[in-house]
Amino acid sequence: MKTNMKSKLKLTDIDLLQEAAECLKTLAHPHRLRIVQLLNQGRFTVGELAEFCDIPSHMASEHLRLMQRCGFLTSEKEGRKTYYEICEPHLKNILSCIEERFDSA
Repeated sequence: MKTNMKSKLKLTDIDLLQEAAECLKTLAHPHRLRIVQLLNQGRFTVGELAEFCDIPSHMASEHLRLMQRCGFLTSEKEGRKTYYEICEPHLKNILSCIEERFDSA
């Protein structure tokens, strides 16, 4: 490609794309996508998310931990319960693209 053309293209730094790829890999799981769907609609506890996903609580906790590590989620303790919510506003857009593409309802 000619240098002149290359300088006009808008490209994200490859290290940032690597970080994005890692976070997208984290999302690439049906239960995690369902958890994001739920959290886009409100705050939930691990037990509530596990119940909606029909998985054991320890599995829901692991999914939540991975998504927190990517900076997608935050948690807040209220008494003995911990509530999770989305702190990455772009997740709503990502999920909207997925739903538009795959949701036939």
